[in-house]
Amino acid sequence: MSSENTAAHKTAPAAPKSALDRYFKITERGSTLATEFRGGLATFFAMAYIVVLNPLILGLGPDGAGNTLGVERVAAATALIAGILTIVMGLWAKQPFAMAAGLGVNALLASTIATNPNLAWPQIMGLVVWAGIIMGILVLTGFRRAVFDAVPESLKTAIVVGIGLFISLIGLVNAGIVRRMPDAAGTTVPVSFGAGGHLQGWPIAVFLFGLFLTIALFIRNVRGAILIGVVASTILAVVLEAVWPSGSSMDSATGWSLMVPGIPSQWVGHPDLSLIGAVDMTGAFAGSSLGSLGATMLMFAILLAVFFDVMGTSVGLATEAGTIKDGKIENIDRVLIIDAAGSVLGGGSSSSAHQIFVESATGIGEGARTGFANIVTGALFLLAVFISPLVSIVPFEAVAPALVIVGFLMVRQAIHIDWTDWGLGIPAFLTIIMMPFTYSIADGIGAGFVAFTFIRMIQGRGREVHPIMYVVSAAFLVFFGMGVIEGWIH
Repeated sequence: MSSENTAAHKTAPAAPKSALDRYFKITERGSTLATEFRGGLATFFAMAYIVVLNPLILGLGPDGAGNTLGVERVAAATALIAGILTIVMGLWAKQPFAMAAGLGVNALLASTIATNPNLAWPQIMGLVVWAGIIMGILVLTGFRRAVFDAVPESLKTAIVVGIGLFISLIGLVNAGIVRRMPDAAGTTVPVSFGAGGHLQGWPIAVFLFGLFLTIALFIRNVRGAILIGVVASTILAVVLEAVWPSGSSMDSATGWSLMVPGIPSQWVGHPDLSLIGAVDMTGAFAGSSLGSLGATMLMFAILLAVFFDVMGTSVGLATEAGTIKDGKIENIDRVLIIDAAGSVLGGGSSSSAHQIFVESATGIGEGARTGFANIVTGALFLLAVFISPLVSIVPFEAVAPALVIVGFLMVRQAIHIDWTDWGLGIPAFLTIIMMPFTYSIADGIGAGFVAFTFIRMIQGRGREVHPIMYVVSAAFLVFFGMGVIEGWIH
């Protein structure tokens, strides 16, 4: 956040100006309606790509029987459920945490679970719904919140820092600055700088323009720095593509990543919502070749992935938004209930589990502090169900600078980690590096938890570890060994 926003947040809150102000605590949290509106716009632009990317991951991937969900149907369901959940999060939990289909879970479903023979998409989505139901039960029994409270403060801070590096990497990858090297003989590095070690093409130029513009605006304490950077970069991208077409990265190494900027010929679409309710709650357990034990293990993998993603993401976002009081996130039980509902509704609509999106940090970096920003973001997602240009004009390269800048803001928290205690410092380090290196928040949290428990036991200080941390660490060991366990089952 800018120094101006920081100062506003620390001063004594003024009296609410209206019922809307009072309900969302806009003035109390040091914000304004205009700031919340800008934050909501920035968050939508930062995460709108999911309406395009999620259908490409889920809609094209065949299940065990060779059937696909269809790109258009998944796109409509993704935008609809994201809009509903984001608005509910804003209205009920009053937090600026937008929700959409989680990338880690949808990849798990499409690339791993869907490859099981005779397992159909409705049955796969039934597993997602069951995972959400179980999460809801864990929230209502207080277990999920107890896990939050059992985590040492240094590890919570490490989660924030790790997420900062993670979303920065997302931005660099989306912009084409960091690229995955092909799996080929003789390859000595996993990633490269640009295309062949060089920065080439107009999309890279748009990213660099947006990055330095946003940095300059931040340094000058300009209100709306992030949103101005996104809009200016988008305009530049549209002009460049019209004059000197770069095409898609699918066709050229110097093309645009996923979305090619331009003014669409068709503005209004007719959504196909036929996937809503197309779910089989019992087939994976009784009607597939997996059997009850195999289906339960797959459901456990889904559950663990989404369980800890929200923990890390919400802690990181709430820290930046300043919505943590007495060490606890405001309305955390409501946040967790809505997150559990994200798996139920996401599975029930065949759009995968919906989770709190880490790109919400973009809106928070713009100044969003309340649930009103979510109303803006959610409304735009609902419009995206019908109006395709909302997600097809803004390229990744125009949003990526915002993610890098917000990552910097979050990484600054590293100074609060107790690096002198190896039992905290090493787990914190593993948490921080594993999130970007594995491209998974849950994997980073798991590595940190297991390391913390192990080191405290080696130090002879096992009594300092909360019993829940032992349970969670054991669960992560099972999660990390899922491949071996599945081999035993089969």
